[in-house]
Amino acid sequence: MTITRWAHHHMRSLLFLLALLVVGGVGSLGSLPVGLLPQVSFPRVRIALDAGDRPAERMVIEVTQLVEEAVRAIPGVLHLRSTTSRGAADIAVDFVWGQDMLTSTLQVESQVNTLRPSLPPGTRIDVRRMDPTVFPVIAYSLTSDTHSLVELRDLALYTLRPVLATVIGVGQVGVQGGAVQEYQIVVDPGKLQSFGMSLSDVATRLAAANVLVAVGRLEDHDKLYLVVSDTRVQGLVQLNQTILRSGPNGVVRLNDVAQVQNDTAPQYTRVTADGHDAVLVSIYQQPGGNTVQIAHDIAVTLQEQAHTLPL
Repeated sequence: MTITRWAHHHMRSLLFLLALLVVGGVGSLGSLPVGLLPQVSFPRVRIALDAGDRPAERMVIEVTQLVEEAVRAIPGVLHLRSTTSRGAADIAVDFVWGQDMLTSTLQVESQVNTLRPSLPPGTRIDVRRMDPTVFPVIAYSLTSDTHSLVELRDLALYTLRPVLATVIGVGQVGVQGGAVQEYQIVVDPGKLQSFGMSLSDVATRLAAANVLVAVGRLEDHDKLYLVVSDTRVQGLVQLNQTILRSGPNGVVRLNDVAQVQNDTAPQYTRVTADGHDAVLVSIYQQPGGNTVQIAHDIAVTLQEQAHTLPL
């Protein structure tokens, strides 16, 4: 019996089976995850290093080469590729296909963490496995004609990010742009020299006068209290009155040798939207997340929070 005759003889059974497959496919459409990018696991780990404003030549010697030498010892490493600039380095570690990337990522992170004592103080390290979830699936920009970029950034960091991070399927909420408020201290070298002080003396005294530390415990009526010393700067006036030195010759305060003013930290990344400076809120999804459902849930969450936003 040929296949054609067999199919003609069982036509009803085949049509019934085909109908079942169609009904099952239509029924499963609602539960299938929808993603902006396909779920592909690349055998690559990215290491991002930030060491401040260190020159690129010093970054190569003090940071990039040390990390490369440590990572090469990990089993399965195929080759490395690094890019070094002023204060930053980006290293791509490629593994052989079929490698267990979860284990490899943990090994890379462990190897890099063992180098922390050898790296410049304050070096920030970010180890991330490369997959579609490293790219945002949704982004929102915040602009305002009445609120400053400092207020917009604080709104994104302390109001929106905690709320959006609770949405099911969201893996991370990133914030870019805006401005960070800080105090700018302009020291007069002549006045500083007249008091016999240096810039390091000013920096040391300011750091010592702006701390929050536990200094002891106090027990009273079966209760234990933590004693905290809080000398954090609460405003521009208090910062001006910070004592830099005291002795028989008198007291030297910060406003005796410097001018203090409100300012913002330097921003090397600028975000604009519709011709205005803005703050960008990026949404990253978890592996296997449903992009359409995440977008819907975030829109509902933002609508619920709209009346609480000071915009």
